[in-house]
Amino acid sequence: MSEINLPWLDPNDSNSAFPAANSALKEPEGLVAAGGDLKPQRVLRAYREGIFPWYEENQPILWWSPNPRGVFYPNNFIVHKRFSRTIKNKNWRITFDHSFIDVMKACAEPRANSRGTWITAGMIKAYTELFNLGYAHSFEVWNEKNELIGGIYGIALGSMFFGESMFSKENEASKVALLYLCAYLDTWEYKIMDTQLSSKHLTSLGGIEIDRDEYLYILSKRIDEKVHSNAWDKNFCIDISEWINRL
Repeated sequence: MSEINLPWLDPNDSNSAFPAANSALKEPEGLVAAGGDLKPQRVLRAYREGIFPWYEENQPILWWSPNPRGVFYPNNFIVHKRFSRTIKNKNWRITFDHSFIDVMKACAEPRANSRGTWITAGMIKAYTELFNLGYAHSFEVWNEKNELIGGIYGIALGSMFFGESMFSKENEASKVALLYLCAYLDTWEYKIMDTQLSSKHLTSLGGIEIDRDEYLYILSKRIDEKVHSNAWDKNFCIDISEWINRL
């Protein structure tokens, strides 16, 4: 394997610039840089420039901007008939920003056919700090026993939401979390959700792939755009059934 010529970021200068997102390597696809730190200013700058951290324990911090990019338009969520029955028949409770760190830890738990997790202790610490600063958010799904059975978390900047990870402990619980997230994002006037990579699961629900240059153009237009004044106000509720009927 040939040596990779990869830019390294200074861990002592959280304000230093990233290489351009479209300068990312083709092999491994989308790798932009390594090193640096996970302080809030560094992580937020990365998102603003179309880059995100993704690495495993015992690796340096790796920064990525894949091409193509997975995205989700909240008002394009596809509610299949079987899933519609799940929404109606399950007596689940949905909250947001109620148990952020528990959602992150659940997302970090081992999964089938997975060697490990990229949600390291360092990532949990960094994103919990971003949550405390008002940038990171979560949606949670609770069953009748008040057990956390599903959730999703990510970063909100401008009129964009950057989805990070989701989990299920009961069938379709993560899908319910994603549905409610999309309903609220759309109501709060968020325009697009970044899913980083695409998957069959996300595509089946309405996710698409776009070229990185198109993504960066959308990002430049949306990253400083204002959203609804009630965004992330825990007293703000919507009728999810009415929202679904408008899809």
